Amino acid sequence: MRVLIADKFEKVGVDGLKELGCTVELRPALTAEELPAAVREVDPHVLIVRSTKVTAETLGAGASLGLVIRAGAGIDTIDVAAASARGVFVSNCPGKNSLAVAELVMGLLLSLDRRIPDQVADIRAGHWNKGEYSKARGLHGRTLGIVGLGQIGREIAVRARSFGMTVAAWSRNLTHESAEALGLIYCETPIEVARASDAVSINVAANAETKHLVDAAFLGAMRPGAYLINTSRGSVVDEAALADAVRTRGIRAGLDVFQDEPAGATGETASPIVREPGVYVTHHVGASTEQAQTAIAHEVLRIVQAFGESGSVPNCVNRLAKSAATHVLSVRHLNRPGVLADVFRELANREINVEEVENIIYHGAKATLARIHLARSPDTAALEAIRSGNGDIISVELSPVDGAR
Repeated sequence: MRVLIADKFEKVGVDGLKELGCTVELRPALTAEELPAAVREVDPHVLIVRSTKVTAETLGAGASLGLVIRAGAGIDTIDVAAASARGVFVSNCPGKNSLAVAELVMGLLLSLDRRIPDQVADIRAGHWNKGEYSKARGLHGRTLGIVGLGQIGREIAVRARSFGMTVAAWSRNLTHESAEALGLIYCETPIEVARASDAVSINVAANAETKHLVDAAFLGAMRPGAYLINTSRGSVVDEAALADAVRTRGIRAGLDVFQDEPAGATGETASPIVREPGVYVTHHVGASTEQAQTAIAHEVLRIVQAFGESGSVPNCVNRLAKSAATHVLSVRHLNRPGVLADVFRELANREINVEEVENIIYHGAKATLARIHLARSPDTAALEAIRSGNGDIISVELSPVDGAR
């Protein structure tokens, strides 16, 4: 199996892929523009990326490409719709970077409260201003709000409580009961989190629903002088509204992500938000610790191994949760060549689409049960044609899919 790695990747992961018997092509400096040509040249079965964008052009460049793995949690850099249309699986490594991101959140929180970057900059410029920098508020007894309580959000909550902070949270699946069990204050909406907190950490996935989740209304609900931390994706924050809140309401922000980030490991940025006083921006390095990258590398190996051995894809994000099948055709037959070919021929002749197929082999491998999920029900004549079409068929049964009409 050929694997193209189009980003930096831990050596333990590269070595592990080779131990699995993969032919590994390591090209960590590829840009999104260069990636289609590389996929065309290598024709990999598996493509592994971190930050490099995977476009529809890239997905169509290799005939053998069957799996794209994002060596991280988010998948917003991959054209998942195009991958699905071409029958390419997309997988990721959720939760493996949660500790690293939570640690950076706490670092940004401390930096905002103590203005550590400003202090360092002044000292390096030869300026001593102890009086100004002695005005920190302190974190003990303050409230940290968390918007999005996945694994990262929960790790942040643990660390905030160890600082003596109260934690208020909102998440799509959070209930009063689960919040109480976690020792959190339940909030019904993100705006309620903003109102209740001295600092807010944003930890949601980037999608159409979360675009500009932190907008003028959200920022207006925050307490004057409160802190905002975003380690999710730049699209979640309306940066124009944030800049206004920084200037007019004293909001401070710690951003590990921002809109229009440079695509590569190095580059230039003209983003106004990174130059805004009161805003500290890091280089999208939330997951970039040795511990996190090693954990992600091991998860990538698990995904590749499963894909190579059984065709299954752990953490797959683009497998349809429920197919369009309305009926299941169960065909018990002797385990001999050509039986299913005859069944599929009859279905094709009647233009009945097969949605899914499961083949169960009985002990001794003499008989098999094929469960064929169909888009519509075959009529009596079709069922009879299938039963009589091959002498190795033992029985044919038709049943509706649960919930289908």
